[in-house]
Amino acid sequence: MEGYDNSLEHLLEELRRIDLLIRLQVLSFRMRSQAVPDEFRGLCIKEEEIDALIAAEDPWQAKMGIEPSQLKPHLDHLRALEAKIADKKLTSLQDGTVLRLERLKELFQLSPFDIDALLICVAPELDLHYEKLYAYLQDDVTKKRPSVDLGLNLLCPSFEAKLVARERFAPTAPLIRHRLVTVFAERADQHPPLLAHFLKIEERIVQYLLGSDQTDARLIPFVRWGEPQVPWRDLILPEDVKGRLERILGWYGELRAQASQVNGQPEGLILYLQGPAPVGKQAVAEALCQERRIPLLVIDTARLLQGDFAFETAARLLFREALLQRAALYIDRFDLLLAEDDKVRQCRETVIEELERLSGLTFLASQTGWEPAGALHRKAFIRIELPIPPYALRKQLWEASLNGDAPSTLDLGALATNFRLSAGQIQDVVATARNLALWRDPRNGQLTSTDLYAACRAHSDQMLSTLAHKVQPKYHWDDIVLPPDPLAQLREICSQAKYRHIVYGEWGFDHKLSLGKGLNVLFSGPPGTGKTMAAEVIANELQLDLYKIDLSQVVNKYIGETEKNIDRIFTAAECANAILFFDEADALFGKRSEVKDAHDRYANIEVGYLLQKMEEYEGIAILATNLRSHMDEAFVRRMQGIVELPFPDEDHRRRIWEAIFPREAPLGDEVELCVLAREIKLPGGSIKSIALAAAFYAAEYGGVIRMMHLMRAARREHQKLGRSWNEAAWGMQKTSVS
Repeated sequence: MEGYDNSLEHLLEELRRIDLLIRLQVLSFRMRSQAVPDEFRGLCIKEEEIDALIAAEDPWQAKMGIEPSQLKPHLDHLRALEAKIADKKLTSLQDGTVLRLERLKELFQLSPFDIDALLICVAPELDLHYEKLYAYLQDDVTKKRPSVDLGLNLLCPSFEAKLVARERFAPTAPLIRHRLVTVFAERADQHPPLLAHFLKIEERIVQYLLGSDQTDARLIPFVRWGEPQVPWRDLILPEDVKGRLERILGWYGELRAQASQVNGQPEGLILYLQGPAPVGKQAVAEALCQERRIPLLVIDTARLLQGDFAFETAARLLFREALLQRAALYIDRFDLLLAEDDKVRQCRETVIEELERLSGLTFLASQTGWEPAGALHRKAFIRIELPIPPYALRKQLWEASLNGDAPSTLDLGALATNFRLSAGQIQDVVATARNLALWRDPRNGQLTSTDLYAACRAHSDQMLSTLAHKVQPKYHWDDIVLPPDPLAQLREICSQAKYRHIVYGEWGFDHKLSLGKGLNVLFSGPPGTGKTMAAEVIANELQLDLYKIDLSQVVNKYIGETEKNIDRIFTAAECANAILFFDEADALFGKRSEVKDAHDRYANIEVGYLLQKMEEYEGIAILATNLRSHMDEAFVRRMQGIVELPFPDEDHRRRIWEAIFPREAPLGDEVELCVLAREIKLPGGSIKSIALAAAFYAAEYGGVIRMMHLMRAARREHQKLGRSWNEAAWGMQKTSVS
């Protein structure tokens, strides 16, 4: 016997079988009632009906169908159709024809009774005349949907069978738990017995049976389909990680093949991908699924938790969708479900419960580690750490993404060192850089190093901007005036940042150090000596963003809050590819004191925690303090560089005065910078303030910066600093503007 040509043909023939069952029930109902047609049937209960129920010797059996000789032709037709369907179905499955009704049975472990109950619900979705038949059989014109009682009457040959089959409509039964069929009361405020509840098939299941693979519309805000940007063969990962992933997926594929041969279900595989946000966990899952020809359904956990949709319902619909689509699941930000408050814990338990039953491939993506305690024992649970790619891999990723289009002046090693980006981020950076080049020169937009560095900064994690103030570096080496030794130290710091990839990567020092691989520098000196300027010079030289930490937002009087703020800063900084600048660092990195009360103990804990985070941090951190003696010695010992910025002597003050005025500034001929350097004994920060104030005075009085404007500005600066100032010391007279 030939099989079915397609799934729809099989569904329609199964519905013809259900149609015969309904017709038999209608005939049986008529024979039992033997009532004269009544236009008010179903709208009222007559005494004759009550008398007939009381007179029945076996009221339970009286409600069941009978099999008189008049029904025999219909029963024979039904049995012949059942045999035909069974034979054609077997042939179709042997030929490899996909029968969606059978696949539904396999995916959700449905019984033959479940399938028939499902078909009873499908019928009125395809032809409304079944609503009239159901209303007739339920003796009520308003009951157009099949009730649980009607379903049992249609499918059960005896009262005992009905009692057993009731369980198939319990909340834990496959039809109900997987949301294939909904059991509902006629009115929400009523609580009728189970038999009086009605059945309705989910619209998504109807569409699936009719051949549609459209995602359930209710899930669209929370999901999307993964589309790999890089095929698996081109995905750059550490060789050991890539090899192990290939082997574990190969083993899982063999398990699934064996299970399908014996009509069984594999226990499922869960891959827990752990690593910082930008490491490309989703890219790995997408490439793996494409390699295995498995669609990937990506779930946005954050939206799911914040949405108005009940989490339990949404989770079950999501897992159901994965089964219907035969897709792997990717649960993004799984770490959001690891919190211990009651609501989140219940959500996590719901997900674990669904994972216990899921037989497919699942990816859990998280920034933190997790091991399932007391759960998922029957699943293969593999935790895979995916750190930021090391320098060598980052360099490969840059070469692959630029594909020979790198600027001749570009130092790929420096780029890979300064920006710890994932494969996906590097691809995004290259695309953005090409757009920047196009904007600069539409006709001949060749990539430049400046384009790439600007794009890198744009794609670095911007979460740090919510915790710190971004400083736009303005100063270069020509702007900073320092003695030779501190200036040489600043250049050495830049060299350490530039060549870390050689020392740690190529020369193997990375394997010798577990902590302290970052670049931590202390700038010490009186106020105004150029600590912030030096940080900006370094940021400009390395082409990195500079973030100034607002200590008022970090230090908190409540116990534990300071540590949380510190953790947020360093976590964000790991992905930000930026320089952290802690100005007035002694407020946060100050000396630990003798413990005299609880406040001292917790203050010391904060300092200890900060020390730990500094050691773990692999980026660049600059601490600035006016008094080095106020700093905790444990921090000072862990600094890779300590730069003392001294109070400028006369020669350096003169150089500062020479550099402070822009070329465009109208400086009067009588201004003697040597005199200013000799008489105004203030650091560079104050000199800058004096020059700026004098420029404003000049703008108001004549438009040329003259000595009298500088004198007035100098007096105001001394007043601000609480110092006395006497213009007569210069041998000059007070002017009219003083």
